Amino acid sequence: MRNLQSYRSVFAGRLTRMTTYRISESARLLGVSDDTVRRWIDAGVLPVTDDSPARIPGDALAAHAVELAHAAADPADRLSSARNRFVGLVTRVQVDGVMAQVDMQSGPHRVVSLMTAEAARELALEPGSLAVASVKATTVVIETPKD
Repeated sequence: MRNLQSYRSVFAGRLTRMTTYRISESARLLGVSDDTVRRWIDAGVLPVTDDSPARIPGDALAAHAVELAHAAADPADRLSSARNRFVGLVTRVQVDGVMAQVDMQSGPHRVVSLMTAEAARELALEPGSLAVASVKATTVVIETPKD
């Protein structure tokens, strides 16, 4: 019973404590430079706490991340049931026999796809090509860092 009580007290503390991030952490999470985050703060796009050094509330950072995600236009311009679409640039195409590995960079995200070499040739994939990765998964695991 004692473990359950200590768990509840730790969990309750997490619920009342607001998550905040340093400017450098925020920049890394959004895939931009520290200077860009500072400009957004100066322009009033991102709020900061009164702490020193300045920290950005997690909920505001998450809302801005969602807003930024909507900024990338999908060049395919077609309807699809897939919601997990990443617009980016092909960074590497490695063909080995009948298979190909295609690496793509979409903002801060690296997406890797394994496909047939024939499909890679038909799509004319090469470093610098604009592409859209569509991800369909039945399971998504979300983790948080240890305190």
